Amino acid sequence: MSGSSGGERASAFTFEGLVKPEWIDINGHMNVAYYILAFDLCVDALWATAGITDEYVETTRCSTFAVESHVTYQAELKEAEPYRVDTQILAIDDKRVHQFQRMYHATEGFLAATAEWLNLHVNLETRRVCPWPPEILASFIDIAETQGKADMPAEVGKIIRVPKPLYSLTTELLHE
Repeated sequence: MSGSSGGERASAFTFEGLVKPEWIDINGHMNVAYYILAFDLCVDALWATAGITDEYVETTRCSTFAVESHVTYQAELKEAEPYRVDTQILAIDDKRVHQFQRMYHATEGFLAATAEWLNLHVNLETRRVCPWPPEILASFIDIAETQGKADMPAEVGKIIRVPKPLYSLTTELLHE
């Protein structure tokens, strides 16, 4: 795990892994659920770097909840292939962090998937959003500053749609 900077791939945090045999589906590639798991493993590692550890959760009774995410699947990953997830912190405020991840094949370099997340800091006793402690907020800001300046990823806020639907909720079914 390391930080990197520069260009479109500016990243505050990097995580690496291997596609496990149990992650492969009937189509012979990594199942969609495991892309999300791999992205989430990276989130957990980033959180630990920022100070949000099991000890932090037990001691403060605070944690984070993912409240929104969007995944795009760009290319297949197969069993035992190495992957790398680069994370950018897009924005942070006193209670939220907005992050973007790119998953690459670690040796061939192609983009396999992206994930966009909005996470909230939550008091587990009240189940309500609460401010980050100053040391956690400072850690996130320090991590974000390592990524340098970068353009907003093209996939951020992407809308799912069918460009020329034969049917949609807003149109009638088109007959041939």
